Amino acid sequence: MHRSAKRLASLLTCAAVPVLLVAGCSGSDSDSSGDASASAASSSAAKPSPSVAPAKFKKLPNPCEAFSKDTVKKMLPKAKDTSGERGTSTDNSAHGTCSWSSSDENGVDGTQFRWLDIGYQRYDSDPGVGSGEKRATDFYTKQVIEAKDTKSAKKLEAVKTSGTGDEATAITYDVKKEGNDFKNTTIIARTSNIVVTINYNGAGLAGADTPKGDDLLKKAQAAAKEAVTAAAKANT
Repeated sequence: MHRSAKRLASLLTCAAVPVLLVAGCSGSDSDSSGDASASAASSSAAKPSPSVAPAKFKKLPNPCEAFSKDTVKKMLPKAKDTSGERGTSTDNSAHGTCSWSSSDENGVDGTQFRWLDIGYQRYDSDPGVGSGEKRATDFYTKQVIEAKDTKSAKKLEAVKTSGTGDEATAITYDVKKEGNDFKNTTIIARTSNIVVTINYNGAGLAGADTPKGDDLLKKAQAAAKEAVTAAAKANT
């Protein structure tokens, strides 16, 4: 009887071992699962926010100094002020404009009128909306579309202008204002995150001959190259 009791106690002790091992493993699984969840949460919290490449250009040139004095004189022979009239801006590093006008009076032969203006628009990179270059590209496209949609425009043509920034388009057209025939050229150019828009037009008033569109286009294209170069120099 004594030997039977000892044998039963021994069997019960052996039977209890697997239960303890299972309990131990079960506790280990629970802890591991908790650690994994915490690790996943930590990884998620540490995930970096989207980033974009920094904008290439940080400044804009003085728009009234985008062209050389010689260029201004060629485009506007009798300019009222070769230094131009600068437009107001709340942020000169992001937006700038300047304009010039010229009236070359020749008595009974009439008057040659010319108008020139330039606008600079610069974009910074923003993770929420894209890189400065992408934003400038979108604005460039919009400017080209708007120029092509000019009301009352006739004989409108759009041509690519090579050697002027990353991309450039020239839009030429005729329009009648107050009985006078105007020849117009608009050039939109993009250099990285800066967009340059130039408007150059002319008319023969009081009986003067209408200027040649090709002549205005060539002068505007040369001026656009100067304006793009000025943007790069402002950031050196």
